[in-house]
Amino acid sequence: MKIGIIGAGNIGGNLTRRLTALGHDVSVANSRGPHTLTALAEETGATPVRVEEAARGAGIVVVTIPLKAVPDLPSGLFDEAADDVAVIDTGNYYPRERDGRIAGIEDEGLTESRWTERRLGHPVIKAFNGTYARDILDRPRPAGDPDRLALPVAGDDEAAKRKVRALIEELGFDTVDAGGIDESWRQQPGTPVYGLRGGVEAVRKALAEASPERTPEFRG
Repeated sequence: MKIGIIGAGNIGGNLTRRLTALGHDVSVANSRGPHTLTALAEETGATPVRVEEAARGAGIVVVTIPLKAVPDLPSGLFDEAADDVAVIDTGNYYPRERDGRIAGIEDEGLTESRWTERRLGHPVIKAFNGTYARDILDRPRPAGDPDRLALPVAGDDEAAKRKVRALIEELGFDTVDAGGIDESWRQQPGTPVYGLRGGVEAVRKALAEASPERTPEFRG
């Protein structure tokens, strides 16, 4: 599959490593330009591109950048993507550490991914947001392994969600359907599932125990 990755930090970089190793055709972009991705490209065989080109022909695009940077992404980002492109949002809102106060999240009560979806102008699937980047490399396990981790996946587009869940399972992790984007608060920072290393039942239990009340450290 052709996959575009926007953001080459810890999550984006490790997804690039794993997805190229699995044989996918990966294009990777960051805000500083393709010339800064030479080492990652040489290591993985991924193609460094400008952000504007990252989604071209892609069946899946991963947006893994700071939330505050989402409005700076170019318009028409997915115009040349595959018609059925699935867009993965890995983002989290860190108002005190990084992003500043975002009114749509704080005042309108939007989930982080609903806010991102509106800025992108395209439906998103929320995944990997509570995953330790190192686990993408170190913790894949075959299906049925008792130590296989599970990741929550939220989104409104069921076909896109199935595509994303299949990719995550190919990466070596189980998945749990966490509902639609308006339910994705269940996996935002400060919830029981955020950063949880557990299997399917542990993830389901953590999602069920989540509270929609944003904890003070994640309020601006």
